[in-house]
Amino acid sequence: MYTRILVGIIAFAVLSAQAPLIDGARILAVYTYPARSHFQMHGALISELVKHGHQITMITAITLEPLKLGSNYTEILIEPEIDSTQLIIEKTGIKSVFELKLSLSFYFELLKYVTVIGNEHALKQPKVQEIINAKQTEGVYDLLLVEQLHQEPFLALAHIYKIPVVSSATFAHQSYFSQMFGYVTPWSYVLTEFLPFSDRMNFLERAVNSFCSLRLDLFREFEYFPAMDALVQKYFGHLPIKFPSVSAMEKNHSAMVINSYAPLSNAMPKMDNMVYIGGLHIYPTKPLPTDLQKFLDDAEHGAIYFSFGTQVKSKDMPAEKLDIFLNVFRQLKQRILWKFENDSIPNLPANVMIKDWLPQNDILAHPNMRAFISHGGLFGLQEAVYHGVPVVGMPFVFDQRLNTKKAEMAGYAVTLDFRTLTHDDLKNALEAVLFNPKYRDTSKRFSQIFRDRPTGPRETLRYWIDYVIRHNGARHLRAAGMDLTWYQFYLLDVAALVLAFAVATVAASVLSLRWLLRRLRGGESKQKVQ
Repeated sequence: MYTRILVGIIAFAVLSAQAPLIDGARILAVYTYPARSHFQMHGALISELVKHGHQITMITAITLEPLKLGSNYTEILIEPEIDSTQLIIEKTGIKSVFELKLSLSFYFELLKYVTVIGNEHALKQPKVQEIINAKQTEGVYDLLLVEQLHQEPFLALAHIYKIPVVSSATFAHQSYFSQMFGYVTPWSYVLTEFLPFSDRMNFLERAVNSFCSLRLDLFREFEYFPAMDALVQKYFGHLPIKFPSVSAMEKNHSAMVINSYAPLSNAMPKMDNMVYIGGLHIYPTKPLPTDLQKFLDDAEHGAIYFSFGTQVKSKDMPAEKLDIFLNVFRQLKQRILWKFENDSIPNLPANVMIKDWLPQNDILAHPNMRAFISHGGLFGLQEAVYHGVPVVGMPFVFDQRLNTKKAEMAGYAVTLDFRTLTHDDLKNALEAVLFNPKYRDTSKRFSQIFRDRPTGPRETLRYWIDYVIRHNGARHLRAAGMDLTWYQFYLLDVAALVLAFAVATVAASVLSLRWLLRRLRGGESKQKVQ
C-alpha cells in the first residue's frame, strides 16, 4: 500500500515539475442541469480549481454557498430552481418516480422537453443575459467549463469569448462520445445508457444495442440538435457572430473529464483528451455525528446503509413496498441506517434509524458497514466500491440499470426490480451480500483496483485543466476524422467504390459470358446449315 502511495506522489511530482506553472486563470463554468447528485462532481471540481488559484464565475442551478469558496468564486444562481423530477412527473402523468417506466421513444421526447424548458429558464436569467451581451469579451475568460448533459446552447459562449472548452461527464462514458472525439464505437460491446446488458452480449442483445445506439444517433442529429440550434438562434442570434451548429460546437471540446475509472468502466476505445477522474468527489472521511457514530459502533452484527439518492425519495414509495422493507429489516440482526425524507415511520423496527440527510461517504467508510441498498447512481456506487461495500441495487431511471448490471456481473452486487419486489426477493438478496463471502471479497478487490492510479482524480483534473489553459486549447489532440463528412469517416465512399468495382466486374463477366455463349451458338447454327 505504501509503495503505491509513494509511486503516486513521485508520478505527480514528475508531472508537476515538467508542467510550466500558470497564474490563476479566469474560468467561466456553466452547470445548469438541476440534478443535485451531479453537484457532487461539480462542487468537487470547482473547489479544486479555486484552491488551485483559479478565478471561477459559475452559472449554476444549485448554489455552492455552503462550500465557502471565498473571493475567487463568483456565483450566478439560476432562480427559481427548476425541479426536473417534477417536470418528468407532470409530463408522464405519474404520481412519483417509483411508477416511471418509459419506452425509448418517449424517453427521447421527455429528454427534449425537460432540456428545452431548463435551458430557456437559464438563458432568460438577467445575469446570464449580461454575460451573453457583454460589450467587453476579449481577454475576459481563459476557459469555458460545461457539463456534457443537456446544456449545449451554452457552448456558444466559447465563441463569444473566444476560449477553449472542457466538458465534464457526470454520467460516465456514453456511446455518442465517439461522434464528439472522432473514433469508432463498436456497438458489439459498447452499450447505450438505456440497456441493462453487460459488455459481453449475445446475438439478440447486440441487435437490440445496435438498434438503440442508432436510434440515439438519429434522435440527436434530427430531433435534439435542431431544438438546441433553435435556442442558440433565439438567445444568441442577434449577436454579430456566425455560430456553428450545436452538433459542430460539440465536436470542438479540448478535453472531457469523465466520472468513471476502472474497474467501474468497461474497457473500450477512447482518445487522449478523454480523461477519467471517477471518484473525484470522494474525500478523506470526516468524523460522524455522535448519534450515528454510536449507532454504527454498537452494531454487533454489522450495519446496512439504505439510500435511493436525491431524486428518488423513499418517503414516496407505495405503502405495500414500505411494508416489505420494514418487515425484512425487522427480521435482521444488522442495524439499518436509512435515508428517509419524513420525520418518522409508524412501527419502525428497533434496529432501524432514519434521517432525512446522511453523510453517505463517511457512513460507507465505517468498518461495521456490511451492505448498501442503492438505486444504482454512479456516485454512490463509486463510494461503495472505494470502501469495499457490496450492494443491493434497485435501479429506476437513466443509467442506473446499466450501472447495477455492471456491478452484478462484476460480482459485488445483487440487482432487484423495485416494481416486482417481494419480501423473499429482498430477504434473499440481503442474505446473499451479507453472508456469501464472494460479494465482500469482490468488493474489496475492486476497491484496490479503483484506488490504484498513477495520480489521484483531483490531481489529474488540475493537470488537464491547466494543460488546456497553457496551450489555449488542445487542437493538437483533435482527431483528423472530425473534419471528415460522416460517409468519409465510415469509409462509405471507399465501400461504394469497392462495391461499384465489384458490380462492374460482375457485369463485365456476365456480358462477356453472354457474348461468348452467343458466339458459340452462332457457330453451332452454321454447322447445322452446312
